[in-house]
Amino acid sequence: MRFLTIMVFTLLFAFSALAQKRGEVIVTFTYLRKAPEITAEKIQTVQKGEKIVFEKSRLTNGWYYISIAGGAVKGWIRGDTVRALKNAEQASQTPTAPAVKPSPQSKPTAGGIVNSPSVSPSPAVTPAVVENGADEEVVRIATEEVSLTVRVVDESNRPVNNLSRADFKIYEDDLPQPITSLTTAEVPIINALVIDNSRSLRSQLKKIIEAGKIIVGTNRPDDQSSIVRFVSSDKIEVIQDFTASVSSLNNALDNLFVEGGQTAVIDAVYQTAKKVGQYQNSRKKEDVRLRALILVSDGDDRASSYKEEELFALLRDQQVQIYAIGFVNDLSDVPEQASNVSRREKAKTFLTRLAQETGGKVYFPSSIDELTQIASDISRELRTQYLISYSPTNEKGGSFRKIRVVVADGANKEKRTALTRAGRNSSPKQ
Repeated sequence: MRFLTIMVFTLLFAFSALAQKRGEVIVTFTYLRKAPEITAEKIQTVQKGEKIVFEKSRLTNGWYYISIAGGAVKGWIRGDTVRALKNAEQASQTPTAPAVKPSPQSKPTAGGIVNSPSVSPSPAVTPAVVENGADEEVVRIATEEVSLTVRVVDESNRPVNNLSRADFKIYEDDLPQPITSLTTAEVPIINALVIDNSRSLRSQLKKIIEAGKIIVGTNRPDDQSSIVRFVSSDKIEVIQDFTASVSSLNNALDNLFVEGGQTAVIDAVYQTAKKVGQYQNSRKKEDVRLRALILVSDGDDRASSYKEEELFALLRDQQVQIYAIGFVNDLSDVPEQASNVSRREKAKTFLTRLAQETGGKVYFPSSIDELTQIASDISRELRTQYLISYSPTNEKGGSFRKIRVVVADGANKEKRTALTRAGRNSSPKQ
């Protein structure tokens, strides 16, 4: 009887230890939800460095029940977002091993992951690993949620509002992806007006300044804009850094001036897109901002140090939409001998690709008088977008992912088109 009592107490102690496994999130974020289902209400975001406790040792419908903030907040996270840094065999052999901590020599890698020379990554945690592993171990939320800004237009190219999550499907490399959230709530906008100040736009500059004032004039209190002028690679200047002050932005626009030089469109877009993507980017879902770059140029690149493909590789890592206004009519339409493509056609192709691959829009005004309407159109487009998140299910890392968003037809079979960035570079699996 005494032996049986000891066994019962031993089992109860073991179960308690298993149910209160501690961990530390070291990569990206996930949502803590009220119930074990993807549509359940979000309690808050579980952030990098957050201490978590497994309140239940077993998966429930593919979800773990955990607590954070010292047990003050409890909820569910998806089981397939949890990874262990020690594999099942190591965990079972060292049941009391302490949490793994990055050494001073550790180096950050893509996605903020810190690799320690003494630790080897392992496959996804299974219930067996969680139950047989250490009482305290480092875990990571390894499946990041990808965020998309999506514009939806009808057959007349007019924005479509009031759609629900059920109206959308997301594909990554033609594989359907689980949508985790959709919102139409207005979020702050961070944008940069990147304006060509080369002599080729001398006659349009006055109207361009007026159009720029229309765009920044629609800014809301939480929006931030900057003004960048460029000519050649050594003349790319931020004449007004990010600010919410419309008067400061207008003053910067009034100070634009034309000068000579070999136009470096690619370099200007590269530098500014990187700046827009990094500015006030906390990676927290509650801090989400819509990021845009509004380019005004003839698109005729003459002397950039960056290559076109280098620019598009960067754009795949930045969630920045590009709206391009291309004054290409004054460019030559005579095919060049080397490429058999005219400067006008090359510029149009480049500007169109900028917009298409980032989910933005391109305009080729036939008259300077169209600028006022274009500026109003861009301002409206930036305010009528959907913010959609999904959890990528493709386990293969380190390559480009094609993204496609499909939206359901209207009530009367009206065709709708969803416009978003063309893809993303996935982080290598660690």
